[in-house]
Amino acid sequence: MKIIKILAFCLLPSSVCMAVSEADLASSEAIARSRLLVTGGATTIEGAAGGGIVPMAVISGYGAQEEWSATAFGSYVDTSDYQLEVVGGSWSWRNRLELSVAQQKLTHDSLTAALNLPTDSISQRIVSAKVRVVGDLIYTAAPQISIGVQYKENLDFLVPGAVGAKNDSGTDINLSATKLFLGGFFNRNLLLNANLRYTNANQTGLVGFGGDKNNDKEVMPEISAGVLLNKHWLVGTEYRQKPDNLSFIKENDWQTVFVGWFPNKRIAVVAGWVDLGEVATFKDQTGWYLSLQGSF
Repeated sequence: MKIIKILAFCLLPSSVCMAVSEADLASSEAIARSRLLVTGGATTIEGAAGGGIVPMAVISGYGAQEEWSATAFGSYVDTSDYQLEVVGGSWSWRNRLELSVAQQKLTHDSLTAALNLPTDSISQRIVSAKVRVVGDLIYTAAPQISIGVQYKENLDFLVPGAVGAKNDSGTDINLSATKLFLGGFFNRNLLLNANLRYTNANQTGLVGFGGDKNNDKEVMPEISAGVLLNKHWLVGTEYRQKPDNLSFIKENDWQTVFVGWFPNKRIAVVAGWVDLGEVATFKDQTGWYLSLQGSF
């Protein structure tokens, strides 16, 4: 079959007969298997590729094989008493390795007034790495599986320390499995994702790490699912279980419903509704979020 391909190439009008090696043919097949739209995901509020609050096994950007890719993003979350601003970016290589950084700023005017605090915001920096271990989102029967590490440093520990948090930094470990089933839901492509997070972060680390009730890390399950209405639009939902380490403030699980728009491989826009439950003594924290990502 390879000899036939070589002869066919040589007989093309105006072409020059040349030797085509197995590597050349393999390269052509690799290009044909290049990453499809949406397979780079969006960016979570912690900087890793995924949805809004739950990371996925996908590697950011659209680089494949010998390629590298980079992304930049900004996200904004607004509930009745809190606002979260996040900016950051990522770099990926060969659809195998992802490195990312995110800077978060949580503004809490209501909490500042209630506790007479000298500051109205908490900032956190997150540096992450993710490696695709096995599988492919589309081309293998098994799901794509990745392992990720997120180092988080709380830059304003006054409030977390005051409510009982033990540490101003911590490391989350994520094990993610993601699969895209082509035509798997009423002839629409179905995206399923599960993540196990080993963590003791309070409110993702914005309220420090560990506490008087529990200072040990626990495994927290997270799931997300989406349906591609067409190649540009994705609708889905996420659920993230949270540890409850502090006596002073209760921590609830998070959930979202979102819509993602991917007009091309350069731009991704995600908008959604969020339910964060009780956050630092303020109940019923529901609202909306918006995220914009650019890929290069």
